[in-house]
Amino acid sequence: MKKSAILFLLLFASGRLLAQGTFSGDLMMNLNFFQRDTTIKASGNPLYDNYLSGSEGWLDLRYNIKGFTFFLRADAFNNSNLKQPQAASTDFGIGAWSITKDMKDLSITVGSIYDVIGSGILFRSYEDRGLLIDNALMGIELKYKLTNNISLKGFTGQQKNNSQIGTAGTTNSAGLIHALPYGQVIRGFNAEGDFNVGKVHILPGVGVINRTLTNDDYNAEVLKVVAKKDTNDAPVFNMYAFSLYNTLTYKNFSWYVEGAYKTKEGINDPNASLVFKPGNVEYTSINYGKKGIALSLTGKRTEAFVMRTSPGQQVLEGMLNWQPVVAVLRPERLMSRYTPASQDYSEMAGTANLNLAPNDLTNFTITYSHINTLDNDKLYRELYVDGFYQGIKSWIIQGGVQYLEYNIYAYQGEARNRYYPVVYAITPFAEITYRLSEKKSFRAEVQYMNTQQDYGSWIFALLEYDIAPKWSISFSDMYNVAKNKNGDNPYSDDVNFATEKPNNYYNMYVSYSKGANRFSLAYVKQVDGINCSGGVCRYEPAFSGVKATITSSF
Repeated sequence: MKKSAILFLLLFASGRLLAQGTFSGDLMMNLNFFQRDTTIKASGNPLYDNYLSGSEGWLDLRYNIKGFTFFLRADAFNNSNLKQPQAASTDFGIGAWSITKDMKDLSITVGSIYDVIGSGILFRSYEDRGLLIDNALMGIELKYKLTNNISLKGFTGQQKNNSQIGTAGTTNSAGLIHALPYGQVIRGFNAEGDFNVGKVHILPGVGVINRTLTNDDYNAEVLKVVAKKDTNDAPVFNMYAFSLYNTLTYKNFSWYVEGAYKTKEGINDPNASLVFKPGNVEYTSINYGKKGIALSLTGKRTEAFVMRTSPGQQVLEGMLNWQPVVAVLRPERLMSRYTPASQDYSEMAGTANLNLAPNDLTNFTITYSHINTLDNDKLYRELYVDGFYQGIKSWIIQGGVQYLEYNIYAYQGEARNRYYPVVYAITPFAEITYRLSEKKSFRAEVQYMNTQQDYGSWIFALLEYDIAPKWSISFSDMYNVAKNKNGDNPYSDDVNFATEKPNNYYNMYVSYSKGANRFSLAYVKQVDGINCSGGVCRYEPAFSGVKATITSSF
């Protein structure tokens, strides 16, 4: 009875408030239906053997009134495979909430804080639902406009622990999902400017981060140091990190540069061994463009810049920052299988990208990327060339080729690739679009990847029919046209590629959009490999079944 009365009062109050303010929101739901298929290794776990279906959903609600912004997000996970692709997680409750008050020069936010310093190298709290990243800072943030040219912000709190989803004891009596954040305390300060110096426009900034370990973290490091019998290693409670950055713009030229440094602390090296080191990152991006030509140069050097809530965190857990990916992320199906994730322990990376447009109908792109470790071990090479032409009425033609060298063992860490760690691949591709009318178009795409490593060579083909703005229908297939010739390796006991039967990986897709609502349905057979979103990548096992998505805004 008491709960019903409280609910009634809340509904009554919200009804009166809604008449005065503005209310908005959005919904996203994913549904998966798992179809067992042993030929592509989509089997052998509870999703395919027992549960057969799963889903996840997010409902965002926002209300603005008299300088206040109220935000609430409800999360639902029902036999979801987002947390662990081969296991099921179930949870429901409040995934994020915040209250913001905007005054003349001051803004105060309490609750779930999503923000960034600079490019994100020092600090970035953000959400990526496709990879189940949600490292919101649970705390308080103040933003203050000191002058028309200088802005300040400071924050303190604890990072949301997304790994708590689906585990016992993470939902309290108030229904707060994953209510237990990481125990470490995070504090930050950021100052940014906006100035004109003659014809030059500059956007300088400075950032500071402090993270304090818990007693349990500190004691765990002490035990590891004792076990190593190395008296030169000294655990510390506090880590401090600093960054300076600036964007300079002059006519057709722009230059972003950022340098970051973190004090010595315990971190995990690529072999998951505890080491004590300071860290640093130097990152820059130079862009120049005028009619007919655009050039961009990007470089980054990273040394032991591992930013986690504690040294024990791995993969996507406890990330305090996000390091920009220097290489160009390719959306093409075959090329995206070998996407280089940014390395936070040791990386020397550079990319040059040239775009030429001799006229309004023709466009060419040339890209070269070169990534090594600081010890000069090869991580990634790419030479990419493509051309785009729309000089024939109703037709758009695009084609190109990519040469790739990819250290699959360093990026993906799978044992089956340890004896042949570098993938060498050449991938020509072509795409043709025919416009039947202003709203109707037909698109065909074909790619061929020639390689003797990993799963061997592939061919991919896609046919798509679009009726803008409502319908999109496509069918694609990805097929092993030639198997891995290294399958006779006597040391490779994990997978004998040479004797495995090639497989088709079909994808039939349809989507319908009406206003702010979109519905999609797909029958998918997907090979295991890398899935990337927003520059963050993770390995996913094979998938077989049906995927449905619903998105809506109001």
